[in-house]
Amino acid sequence: MTIDIGVGATDELNLRVSVATLAKVIFDHPDHGRRMLVLERTATLVDTGNTPKVVVKAKPFGGGVRINDPLALQNVVGVYHFDSQRSRAQLDFRIFIRPESWRTLLEFCVQHLKLDGGVLESSPQRELEEEFVDTMDFHVTPEQYLTKPVGIVIENIPDRTESVRAAGSPTVRIFGVFEIRIADRLLVDAILANNKKYLDENLQELVWQDLNSGGGGRANAVLTVPLDQLIKAYTAMSPEERIKPIRYKEHLLDGNVPAILEGIEVSKYQRF
Repeated sequence: MTIDIGVGATDELNLRVSVATLAKVIFDHPDHGRRMLVLERTATLVDTGNTPKVVVKAKPFGGGVRINDPLALQNVVGVYHFDSQRSRAQLDFRIFIRPESWRTLLEFCVQHLKLDGGVLESSPQRELEEEFVDTMDFHVTPEQYLTKPVGIVIENIPDRTESVRAAGSPTVRIFGVFEIRIADRLLVDAILANNKKYLDENLQELVWQDLNSGGGGRANAVLTVPLDQLIKAYTAMSPEERIKPIRYKEHLLDGNVPAILEGIEVSKYQRF
């Protein structure tokens, strides 16, 4: 199905487009009723050019949207390439296009992310459930949470990606944002236990242990924060300051966290 679709940037196909889902995972704390936001903590080994170091960063749950019909997408945007062999194998919507095709592709994606079972995957379910296994070894089922579409966020100005698949490539992004409300007490208790068990320092140690045992040098956990306090912290910043990763308490939060927070405007985002 994807045999005729190439891989990598070319002189003409030099704008990278990433389409993903982001999940605002929330629950009410069973002890005091406060609304809590759940983020995914990832610890990864980063090559700084000198001494490698482990960076722990918290980000929204979510991940790449799959292209259900690659040839139908080609009929809309013309020739395109996947950004890597892995993206092509998994049909991840991380592709290179001609820059002049961006507006057409954007309109197409905004339309189809609102559909279910069309050319694009429009549900956060697959990525959400995979990431709960990665972070907590917990197999979540759809009966344990409620899903509500929130909107679509666009990064319209190309920015160089940090993705190892296409490092440095100018990239525009489309996020389908969903609210995931957890009502299942068993899942809530598992989240709170995982958050309490792992400090960022623990995750750093686990990365080195994984690396020494032949792994890829990664570790994951969850992070829970009071939603109102986090919104207050972002509200105190300017829209330009919200672009970059920030420190909240002792944690580093990824630059895309504001995308899941309604009412928090960021200079690089357009919301639909």
